[in-house]
Amino acid sequence: MFRLNPLTAKKWQRFRALRRGWWSFLLLVSLCVLAVFAELWINKRALFVSHEGSWHFPTYSSFKSGRSFGLDYDYEVNYRQLQKQWKEEGSKNWMIMPLIPWDAYQNDFRQDVQHPQPPDLKNQHYLGTDKIGRDIAARLFYGFRVNMVFALSYTVGVYLLGIAAGCTMGYTGGKTDLYGQRVTEIWSLIPFLYMVMIAVSLLPADMQIFQRIVILLVIMIVFSWTGLATYLRSVTLKEKARDYVAAAGLLGASNTRMIFRHVLPNTLSTLVTFLPFTIMSSISALNALDYLAFGLPPPTPSWGDMLHEGVSQLSSPWIVLSAFSAITVVLLLVAFIGEAVRDAFDPKKFTTYR
Repeated sequence: MFRLNPLTAKKWQRFRALRRGWWSFLLLVSLCVLAVFAELWINKRALFVSHEGSWHFPTYSSFKSGRSFGLDYDYEVNYRQLQKQWKEEGSKNWMIMPLIPWDAYQNDFRQDVQHPQPPDLKNQHYLGTDKIGRDIAARLFYGFRVNMVFALSYTVGVYLLGIAAGCTMGYTGGKTDLYGQRVTEIWSLIPFLYMVMIAVSLLPADMQIFQRIVILLVIMIVFSWTGLATYLRSVTLKEKARDYVAAAGLLGASNTRMIFRHVLPNTLSTLVTFLPFTIMSSISALNALDYLAFGLPPPTPSWGDMLHEGVSQLSSPWIVLSAFSAITVVLLLVAFIGEAVRDAFDPKKFTTYR
């Protein structure tokens, strides 16, 4: 049975006692769980279709043409129109649609309708549409999923580089530490946003969207690890001077064992404290780049791109308000979690020597 270390359990209890951080954590985790299954709530495909005694589950199944449901075309069926048609005909066939029957890429090509459109409950555009008829609510929610996946991937990459560099400098010492600090200092002085903008602008226009996203992620990680490495070097240097490390060395422990079994576990407070703020910096930087058109390639759902579109069309305030509110709420939630984590892991209250 999984059991937490007593010291870790104390910190966890302290974190739960900080209500603002704890409820922010629960809300953010709930949003992430909903985003994982976003297709069940926001999607142009039906969740369930009963047609001529057969059951279909289009959301997580393969492409279904109109002929699959007795229509005279081979392209993908428009489930909203088909549902409306069945209701008008009084057909026994029926289907269940998601709460928002639009996806993040679909355009609303209704006749005599000019976009952007304000919130429209009748057509289930609850936050309106953008200038090319895409649903704002769908792009907002799928944009949240993109932001969180990107932020978590970015955090993993930054931590891997930061831990490797920081521990190497702090534990090895000597010339490795000296030269490592100089390299870190020089690297941290390189303008982050400018370098990302230059690198992204040099990418070929015909590159696939996934490749562009991966390259953007790698570039951001390469220029973002120095802060964590600097802090981790200081903590590693301090832990290396402890008596328990010297005792482990006298007992014949290898350097690898001392780093991974003794030094790194005692830097957990620093690593955990940096985690929420690393996620915040990732979300902020990504949306800033998207706002400047150097971030995620279109038509990827992006809050920064929505914010740029909303600012350029202030006559449609629902666009900028939706994007700005989403960015603000998520950053506030992560900030509240970070504040609570920092308080819960405060070494003045919880130390490994108490």
